[in-house]
Amino acid sequence: MGDPGGIGPEVIIRALSEKPRRRAARYLIHGSSHAMHLASEASGIEPYWWRVDPRSAVAATADAHDVVLLDADPALLEEGIELRFPKIPNRLSGQLSFEWVERAIEDTKRSSDDPMHADAIVTGPINKQAWAMSGHKKYPGHTELLAQRLHAKFYAMMFVGDKLRVVLATVHIPITEIKDKLTIGAVHTAIDLGHQACVQLGYRRPRIAVCGLNPHAGEDGLMGDEESRIIEPAIDHAVNSGMQVYGPFPADTIYNAVVAGKYDLIVAMYHDQGLIPVKLLERDLAVNVTLGLPTIRTSPDHGTGFDIAGKGIADPGSMGNAIDLAIEMAINADESRLVNE
Repeated sequence: MGDPGGIGPEVIIRALSEKPRRRAARYLIHGSSHAMHLASEASGIEPYWWRVDPRSAVAATADAHDVVLLDADPALLEEGIELRFPKIPNRLSGQLSFEWVERAIEDTKRSSDDPMHADAIVTGPINKQAWAMSGHKKYPGHTELLAQRLHAKFYAMMFVGDKLRVVLATVHIPITEIKDKLTIGAVHTAIDLGHQACVQLGYRRPRIAVCGLNPHAGEDGLMGDEESRIIEPAIDHAVNSGMQVYGPFPADTIYNAVVAGKYDLIVAMYHDQGLIPVKLLERDLAVNVTLGLPTIRTSPDHGTGFDIAGKGIADPGSMGNAIDLAIEMAINADESRLVNE
């Protein structure tokens, strides 16, 4: 569900209210019934999900329902915790949203015949400050938590939209630390994982454009040497491996070429270099995909939206696309497994 005080409950309800999408898969929602009903009232959508206490033996019949809410509220009430989720960062919402991700991860590890087994995870938006307030400062976001829990040595964030596909060489780190984290290996990993993801999305030989780190891609060393010292060797290694990779390009111009269809994927060096164009051109449409995990994980590309939570106006487009892409990737993974067998 993500943060129960944010727009996560609402965009989930709106996205799954579309019956064709509900019929395409079976859904387990780790969350709060109280938060779901508030969002239901704000959205004007009647509850269509089956609610169950996950500790109950009845939860074993979850596979008989298309949308199941695994409700955390009974356990909270037993502990005397008030069901109140303010629309600001707070410890309770942070702890719950963290635990729900942990439980979703465990669902992917269950055997395929277990009614609680999950083939993919779609995460609602969380608040990083709330996670820190609840004692989880070491995880700046979903990506790092998923990578650790699923033992992924190499991973990357990718954003998939109608016009843009962007993968990041570094993730949630301060700008001042980029020079220490950006290595030939980090850039090559982003290129390689992005290439694999594009192939899974149907691009037989994806054309990959790589951004420089410095203005004008370093201007031949006049504005920094990271391009020649780090980025170019990573590109050369990828090209020698048979990939179609070009660059490094100035980040302020290369996105136009991608939108025009010249390239299929951009590799950005840091968070905002990749995310500003995505959120400008693909607002409420793009999907965040974590690459390199042994399971599928997608997410909407927006935050908790505390300022509009509870008003019934949250756009479910990105959440709907995140669900659809997770289903598509799960189907493709099954088909690939059958072919290999």
